[in-house]
Amino acid sequence: MKDPSHPEESPKIRELRARLRAARAGGGPERIERQHRSGKLTARERIDLLLDPGSFTELDALVTHRCLDFGMADQQVPGDGVVTGSGRVHGRPVYVYAQDFTVFGGTVAEMTAAKINKVQDLALAAGAPVVALCDGGGARIQEGATALGAYGEIAWRTVRASGVVPQISCIMGPCAGGPAYISALTDFVFMVDTTGYMFITGPEVIRSVTGEEISQEALGGAAVHACETGTVHFRCRDDAACLTSVRELLAYLPSNNQSEPLPGESADDPLREDPALDELIPMDLNRGYDVKQLVTTVVDDGRFFEVQAEHARNIVVGFARLANRAVGIVANQPLHLAGALDVSASVKASRFVRFCDAFNLPILTFVDTPGYLPGVREEMGGIIRHGAKLLYAYCEATTPMVTVVLRKAYGGAYGVLGSKHVHSDLNFAYPWAEIAVMGAEAGVNVLYRRELERAGEKSEELRTQKLAEFRERFGNPYRAAERGYVDAVILPRQTRAAFARALGSLTQKRVTAAPRRKHTNLPF
Repeated sequence: MKDPSHPEESPKIRELRARLRAARAGGGPERIERQHRSGKLTARERIDLLLDPGSFTELDALVTHRCLDFGMADQQVPGDGVVTGSGRVHGRPVYVYAQDFTVFGGTVAEMTAAKINKVQDLALAAGAPVVALCDGGGARIQEGATALGAYGEIAWRTVRASGVVPQISCIMGPCAGGPAYISALTDFVFMVDTTGYMFITGPEVIRSVTGEEISQEALGGAAVHACETGTVHFRCRDDAACLTSVRELLAYLPSNNQSEPLPGESADDPLREDPALDELIPMDLNRGYDVKQLVTTVVDDGRFFEVQAEHARNIVVGFARLANRAVGIVANQPLHLAGALDVSASVKASRFVRFCDAFNLPILTFVDTPGYLPGVREEMGGIIRHGAKLLYAYCEATTPMVTVVLRKAYGGAYGVLGSKHVHSDLNFAYPWAEIAVMGAEAGVNVLYRRELERAGEKSEELRTQKLAEFRERFGNPYRAAERGYVDAVILPRQTRAAFARALGSLTQKRVTAAPRRKHTNLPF
């Protein structure tokens, strides 16, 4: 006898359940097992790790392709190779799309792109971040120009959302050609070691065209892009570590350019002083030290989320909280190239500064640099053009900016890195900070070259005298402070309190309207 409280399902409901089961099954048990054997999670497993438990709402699970060529009419898989929808991370809305490599190799075609486009449009309308989990073989060959056009639509929406909502890409499998460009358009790129690859043309194409032999890993692996090209911001050991890091990054970011990040919950006293900092920075200008030790001491609970840690290590960028407010950090790193700015450091820092400004995150800058790195290689590499990007980024920024000169601030690099002259709000310096066109040795050689040549045997005595005079005049921050370029001279132990008070005074900062223009012309 049938239980009247549980009536038998109608054929329509059974059909719906069957279709949904087919969609959730992806390419089937065999292909899912193959995905696991290769060290990768499935698209749905990845989404479950990224989002708060039980928060995912799927969209377009029953979409199928419309291609009738090359036998595709008989290969209709619900979802068409991508899982899309929305959920929550730390309780806030996030939109996500995850390519399903078990279905048509995760390739993108007309309907795949339509699903992705819908997610992008909804995220922009809702003011929520977009996270792309990339694991696909590029454009679907069977759909020809339609597949190519699909990538154009995704790229157009990615650019349209830039600076409005945070956009994050995770390279968890192959990402070649058009998809690589789209990932590079997003704000942050994560890549998984050993399974993630990103390049425009793969090893086979390169071999056939140029005769060069190279492996996938050497051409476009995570190590290459994290260390050398700078395309990847975070290198992760596996899928789980990657998605955990994405969640951590999102905790520092606002949902959109009109909202605030989540506040911190630290009990760390904003006015805390650490006397050990007074001894951290060597008086010998030729000795290095780890600026990250200073940063972690200054910020809340010592927590610093570094961005592009393996690329251009002469400059350090990343996120932290100070007085429970999310901030962006830019700091010269004296342990690498003495903290000098080169092409890679300039590009790395300028993109980070522009992101922080777009999303109203205050920028704290720690300056200790001898200037731009000299050399033929840098000049031929375009240091003028690339160095100008960093200058442009700081000049363009309207978010609260606070700067401290730790030790050296020479030449053009002083002006570029958040000085008063690019309209930083508040600027501090340590008592031994040097703000000058160049260091004492170089300055004396330029200013007194002829006198030193005429001095003959007494040239060293004269050099010592002139060095002392130069250092007396420029080897301190007081000349700059006399002109208002430095708002206060502080001890290192006071850095946290000075930053906290500065940020507190800038919470209601308002910016006058910029001149009317279609857009600026950044020196790309």
